[in-house]
Formats: sequence, C-alpha cells, structure tokens
Amino acid sequence: MTQAGVTSSRYWQPWATPKRPLLIRDARVLTLSGGGRPRRGGAMRELSVLPHGDVLIAGGLIQAVGAGVSSSDAEVIDAAGRVLMPGFVDAHTHACWSGGATHRLDEWEFKLQGTPYLDILARGGGIMASVRTVRAASRADLTSELLDRLTLLLRNGTTTVEVKSGYGLSTDSELKMLGAITDAARAFRGTIVPTALLGHATDDAAPGGREGFIDETIRHTLPQVTAHYPGLAIDAYCERGAWTLEECERLLTAAQLNGHPVRVHADQFSSLGMVDLAIARNALSVDHLEATPSHDLARLAASRTMGVLLPACGLHLDGRYANGRALIDAGGAVCVASNLNPGSAPCYSMAMVLALAVRGCGLTAAEAITASTINPAVLLGFGDRGTIEAGKRADLLLLRHRDERALAFCLGDQPIELVICGGQVVPEPPPMAAVPGRE
Repeated sequence: MTQAGVTSSRYWQPWATPKRPLLIRDARVLTLSGGGRPRRGGAMRELSVLPHGDVLIAGGLIQAVGAGVSSSDAEVIDAAGRVLMPGFVDAHTHACWSGGATHRLDEWEFKLQGTPYLDILARGGGIMASVRTVRAASRADLTSELLDRLTLLLRNGTTTVEVKSGYGLSTDSELKMLGAITDAARAFRGTIVPTALLGHATDDAAPGGREGFIDETIRHTLPQVTAHYPGLAIDAYCERGAWTLEECERLLTAAQLNGHPVRVHADQFSSLGMVDLAIARNALSVDHLEATPSHDLARLAASRTMGVLLPACGLHLDGRYANGRALIDAGGAVCVASNLNPGSAPCYSMAMVLALAVRGCGLTAAEAITASTINPAVLLGFGDRGTIEAGKRADLLLLRHRDERALAFCLGDQPIELVICGGQVVPEPPPMAAVPGRE
C-alpha cells in the first residue's frame, strides 16, 4: 500500500468507513469513569462497572453509555453479558527495529546457557546488535517492519502504542527512526506516540570514544530532534553498561531546557540513584524498577512521576519483577507495558503482560486493567481514551469472557473477541498466503 509517502507491501489494512452507528448491547462495561487523572493506590481497583450496559458508537466516538440505549439505524452487536473494556494503551515499546522478529536468537541461546544480559551487551550483543541492523536499513524498510508489528499489536487489543527510537545511536539514524515512526503513524488506524530514546546504549567506537559519543548526542543529536520534533519526550536508560547517572542528568537537563518532557529507564538490574533524579526532574515516568529498593518505591509513590512495570522482561530474561504491590500500596500511580523489543521482551500481547503483572508484580486483575488503560493514556497525554464515556474515542475491546478477571487468569488463549479502533471493527486478517508480499 502507499499512503503519505509510505510504501509497505506486507501491511494489510482493508478498513471500510462504517455506514451506520454501532450499538453494543448487554455488555459488562468496564467504564473506568471518574476524571482524567491517573488512578493511584486503592483507586486503581475501581473499574466503575455497568453489569448490563449498552454503548452507542458513531463518527469514531462513543455517543452514549448506559442501560436501554437505542438507535434506529445502528448495527447491533449482542455482547450477551461479555466484558467490554477500553482498548489497551501500551506506553513503553521499542517496536521500531530491523532484522525481523528473530534476529537476536543467538544471544537468547547464550542467555539460556547462563550468560548474563550485561555480559551479552558488553560483547556487542543486546542493543548493539539491533543498532547495526537499524543503521543498515532504509527509512521505508523500518516503516514497513513497524507496520507489520503494529498489525499484531492491534489484533491483540493495543489501540494506542508508544514507540521509541534508540537503536540508531547517531544523529542521522535516530532521525531516520523517528521519521519511520512518524510515517507509520500516518498509515496506522490506531495511535502511535513517538519517543526519542537518545540515552540508550553508548557507541564507544564513535569518534572520541564514549565521551565523544555522549557529547555528540547532547550537543548535536538532541538539538536536531528539537528542531524536527519539538516537545517530543526524551528518554534515557540508566544502567551499568549503558548511560551513567551523571550522563543521564546531563541529557535530561539539556532536554528540559529545550522544552522536552522526559522519561527514564531505571533500576532494571542495578539501583544507581536514577529514581531520585527522575522525581527531582519531574519526569513523566520511571520504567522497569525491578531492582528498586522499598524506600525509593515509597518516594516514587509520593511523587507525580508514574511507575511503569515491564513484566515481560522478568519472564524472558531473569525471573525478576518490579514490586508493583508495594508501589500501589504506598499510593503510587502505576502502568504496565509490553516493552516489545527484539531482545529482552518479544511480547505482542498485553493480555499476557497483565497475566505477568498479576503473578510477578503483585497487582490484582482490576489494578492491571487500570494500569493498561486509563493510567497509560494519562501518561501519554490523552484525555480522550482509556475510559468508556460519552465523547471519548471509541477504542474498545469485547472479551470472550463475562468476568474481567479471566483476562489475567488465562494463559496463552486469545481473550479478545472483537477490537474496535476509532469506531471501526478491526477485521480478521486473511490467511497468511493471501497477505500481499508474504512468502
């Protein structure tokens, strides 16, 4: 297909403009209504359920929610008591990469044999493996691969997704990634939020070595991002083998001086002081938190900065999970996200992420639903989604289940019966052989 200068022979998206309103009747509606602020602490368990509700959709928006809603010309879907909930909002992914879904299988085998991830990173694997393939790829190729992944995410219920750069590690390659993400956003039926992950790995082979690379990123790459993408969130990964606390502070300071909000990856393997710095900088979020001590979790909970849990890493890497229970019990605002990437979290299913958040991070099923809908919507700056209320964007999921707890209880099934994105039903894909460009 060709749209807005984007060419993708593999992306299948036969959307049709709905001719009539859509009425979903007799659903167990998880409205999550009650204000546009993030849910904190015990409020994360409040789903504001309508046990037998109707939802009318027209023009891409929710028009009415309640019992006995009617429309003379609407197409009717009988939910028969099944759960209707907001579409998933995935607030942390690295979905833009090149080399296919399996180009880092070798390092996965090393990990299975006991090699620590930081050792793999030090050998030139991990993030650097993806850097090499991204640098070699064209902007059009990156866009095409990203659109394929977005198709899978959407079919699994993710209607809004954040996508980071960070596999470029040079001005030209980071701008190429951000350009591909922007191109994909114009072709995608759902919503993409780009983030510039400028502080990811470090390229010690760059002119001037590590210090030269850090200076180039802050003094040249960041201003170029500001010029092309003003106000875009800037992200940094503080970890041994990645950016130090002092280097992150320099980047975040420069970013905020140039009008960018900031987010951080912190405490994935080591607690290095980034949580305190993020709070002091009023960062939008601190993501990972697997190694965060309890006193830092308490400080984070008392701040305006959200905590983003990434439990697919715990499943795929080392069995460690962030203590989401402590963060919520201390009154914190929590999100859960897939962290989709080719190395540490090859996960396209937010339903699986919810199941892992309940088992590994200590969340209840209701808290996990809140953490994957309204809270990440607020984090990404959207007041028009994450709840089921009149006037909101019609991004909705109809589950196969009549009890929302089954969403996190069942493992390996497809819990979603129907995805509605922007008021339109997402069609089932054709057989693989019928998708243009597939071999």
